[in-house]
Amino acid sequence: MKSENITTTKQLYTSDEQTFISTVFGNFTKPNGNPLGFIVLMGSFALMIGAAFLFYDLQPEFTQFNLDRVNSVWGLSFLVVAASLLLFKVGFFLYNVVLYFKYKPIKSVSDALLPTCTVIVPAYNEGKQVWETLLSLAESHYPEEKLQLLAIDDGSKDDTWYWMQKAKQKLGDRLSIYQQPQNKGKRHALYRGFNLGTGEIFVTVDSDSIVKKDTLRNLVSPMVTNEKCGAVAGNIQVLNNDKALLPKMLNVSFVMSFEFMRSAESSLGSVMCTPGALAAYRSTAVFACLPDWINQTFMGQPSDIGEDRAMTNMILKQGYEVLFQRNAYAFTNVPESYSGLYKMFIRWDRSNVRESIMMSKFVFKNFRTGSKVGSRLLFLNQALKIVMTYPFTLFMLFMVIVHPLLFLSSTLFSILILSSFPVLFYAKRYSVSESFWAYSYSILYTFGLFWITPYAIATANRRGWLTRGLSEVK
Repeated sequence: MKSENITTTKQLYTSDEQTFISTVFGNFTKPNGNPLGFIVLMGSFALMIGAAFLFYDLQPEFTQFNLDRVNSVWGLSFLVVAASLLLFKVGFFLYNVVLYFKYKPIKSVSDALLPTCTVIVPAYNEGKQVWETLLSLAESHYPEEKLQLLAIDDGSKDDTWYWMQKAKQKLGDRLSIYQQPQNKGKRHALYRGFNLGTGEIFVTVDSDSIVKKDTLRNLVSPMVTNEKCGAVAGNIQVLNNDKALLPKMLNVSFVMSFEFMRSAESSLGSVMCTPGALAAYRSTAVFACLPDWINQTFMGQPSDIGEDRAMTNMILKQGYEVLFQRNAYAFTNVPESYSGLYKMFIRWDRSNVRESIMMSKFVFKNFRTGSKVGSRLLFLNQALKIVMTYPFTLFMLFMVIVHPLLFLSSTLFSILILSSFPVLFYAKRYSVSESFWAYSYSILYTFGLFWITPYAIATANRRGWLTRGLSEVK
């Protein structure tokens, strides 16, 4: 990743949350912003409005199309299944809304109650960004005597090790740096950190991420107040959101994924994935599953992706709760190009397929005390996405061939309706003008990235990080 993408660290070291958010998101709302961004936003909205009117004009044909399907056994069966899934999805969404309003982040405990903490930063070809990451961690409002910082260079081919050494010179004994003899993958770098760490809590932070001063203490506090908590997911947002259009879109998506979905999952004690960019783990829970985690395989091949989701699954399996802390921020770089984006999503979807299979082996068993209904509903929702991927992809292709105009109008109209919630959510939390990127992102994903999940399912056994090159972001 190029060092030009780094946001000035000092901008992110402010104790006031509103000032901090304004600093990071302020460039979104400048009147002299990128004209291309304005064109994309307005074009997306105009396209969906036009589709809505077109869909209205095509109502007779749409009605006739449904009637034709009802008159055939296969068509009727499909409509029944589709209606059932729609009801489940609507019900599940409303369930999440209720859970979201129940969610409350845990306030930081006092310095005296904070546990000893080991922060592990694995790095590969990060260049100067690892320096920024380590300095942001060192600036944390966390008792120095309770904080151990470990940075591990996973056989980088650039100047990552140089910048780690520079950080070591500045931070002295507060930071320990290690170099893998060769590139073995992020999982092995983390494994080395876990074995070197002495803290009661392990925190993993990606080497292209920046944290707030109060992030670490907020992140670990739930494990002090709740002995059943085995892991905590941080609140991930986009760092390079002023560099290109894709990061702007992804930032709205990240806010929805973390601040809405993980808030709901946290109310059930079953956050499905603790992100590699920022996560905390109880050390006893880590060591209880560490051999299985480092030796994990899929279809006979060593698992070299999805280490965060795998660790989350193994901690849930032990009976622990996994929570989310909305007040623990990390800002991370995301791909700025289409190729980088689809490679990242392929990796994520392959991991989702693998870990959904793993979760299916314990989620319907008595894996923990208390209610397990919520965890099972979360699993079923994810499993349905995977199971129904091919049927709905085939139906989409069928519609494109049989009635392309009806497909286009109905799809864009659906995006207008379904994406309005993320728009309203982001507008309420942060910025009205930037919230409209949710529409653009939905159009991009529907028409430009729809193939990723079917492809990831078909190639779930393939290895490889895909985006760990010298010039790639993420």
